[in-house]
Amino acid sequence: MEENGVRYGVGIDIGSTCAKTIVTDAKGEILWRDLRPTGWSSVETAEAIRRDLTDLLKEGSDARFVATGYGRISVPFADKCVTEISCHAKGAAALFGVKDLTVIDIGGQDTKLIAIKNGAVSEFAMNDKCSAGTGRFLEVMANTLSVTPAGLCEMAEKGSETRISSLCTVFAESEVINLIGRGTPRENIAWAVVDSIAQKVKIQAGKMAPGKEPLYLTGGLCDFPFVTERLGRAFGREVRTQPDARFAGAVGAALYALAL
Repeated sequence: MEENGVRYGVGIDIGSTCAKTIVTDAKGEILWRDLRPTGWSSVETAEAIRRDLTDLLKEGSDARFVATGYGRISVPFADKCVTEISCHAKGAAALFGVKDLTVIDIGGQDTKLIAIKNGAVSEFAMNDKCSAGTGRFLEVMANTLSVTPAGLCEMAEKGSETRISSLCTVFAESEVINLIGRGTPRENIAWAVVDSIAQKVKIQAGKMAPGKEPLYLTGGLCDFPFVTERLGRAFGREVRTQPDARFAGAVGAALYALAL
């Protein structure tokens, strides 16, 4: 049964690093998901997604498209653009099945903390222009250690407590280089990098997450269990995530599309 005559809801989240696409049926069930690098041109990425959707969706099918994220204005075939805060909130609430929650979304270039009450945004905070505490920070540090971000997180699980004090990515990289020069094991340096991300997110949160309620992690780093663990230690409470959590923005956009 269709809702509002719409058979498919399509959400396209063009992030600074990755582009995520979700297609749902009229009931909001996910039918198709796609993840690809954004690349240097959001416009070209959006066009590639359009071509794939044309092949995927049956000719004559009724679909609505909502774009969100860093490059949402680069999706000319979208019926509407919705802010990433609204889409991440709606998508996270749907994915986790909770109406009252606090979401930590760690993206490529920014980190968002979103307090959601009864399914709607009540408060949010974003980091400043510095990429510390983001996926980009992890990528820079992984490059310095000559590993992938996944490899860094795997090494970190085997490391022991080591600290990076700088809040700036550039200065933090200098600290890492100094640690390498002193012969500090890579596993310990990797531990410090992940812990640094967790501590920066905690500072950013301020007073947004009172009590001991669980936090919910979305974004690309939700695939790395050690990141979730260190965030939990930093906040002193459980941090939950799930495989589709990195698609939260696109899921929210698809659900908004169903309501058009």
